Amino acid sequence: MNVGNFGMRSLFFAAASAAALLMAGCREDKRETIAISADPETFPTMRTVNVSTLISDSGYTRYHITAPLWLMFEEAREPHWVFPEGMYMVKFDNDMKENGTFTADTATYFSQKRLWRFDRNVRYRSVDGDRLLTQQLFWDQNKQKVYSDSFIHLERADRTIEGYGFEADQNMRDYTVHRPSGIFPTSAFRKEKGAQKEETRKEETRKEEVQEVQKEGVQKE
Repeated sequence: MNVGNFGMRSLFFAAASAAALLMAGCREDKRETIAISADPETFPTMRTVNVSTLISDSGYTRYHITAPLWLMFEEAREPHWVFPEGMYMVKFDNDMKENGTFTADTATYFSQKRLWRFDRNVRYRSVDGDRLLTQQLFWDQNKQKVYSDSFIHLERADRTIEGYGFEADQNMRDYTVHRPSGIFPTSAFRKEKGAQKEETRKEETRKEEVQEVQKEGVQKE
């Protein structure tokens, strides 16, 4: 897997070590100890901020990533990337056409397994416009599927499904909800949400009217 032109600031472990050697010549022993004892499980080999880059695999551009922070742990026992401050990803097919998006508060990519894990406020939109909301989602690129053991909310053109446990092909065209807790027409669900928003708006208007009356009463006194 190749990383495209970053156009951003990167900090490499090797560069950091070289800089340390130049800045403190009188403390050579201590520097060597620090370098040798750096834990590859917690010390990233690369740190990149303000990420906006294309990722390619097998000669094809697979996705575009946007994130505030990208940490790479390539020397860890299980090499992985971490996006601890959130990430937005656009997927592409072999013809460079968009075929889905992921958004999450945090994300981790296990490079040897070609496995993505998205955590907290995860949103996945398929090429057909279906939307999946959950708190944890996995995308296995080798098996070309997405899955979750968490509570899921799936909105399709004709119906909305909620439940626990989900598995689908990576385009979400063939899917299974293992323990569904509710299935209802999407139009009814959207109508209910619209009614809730309208009721909330009316309640806020009533509060504003009461506050206005109270202000007028104070001014008369």
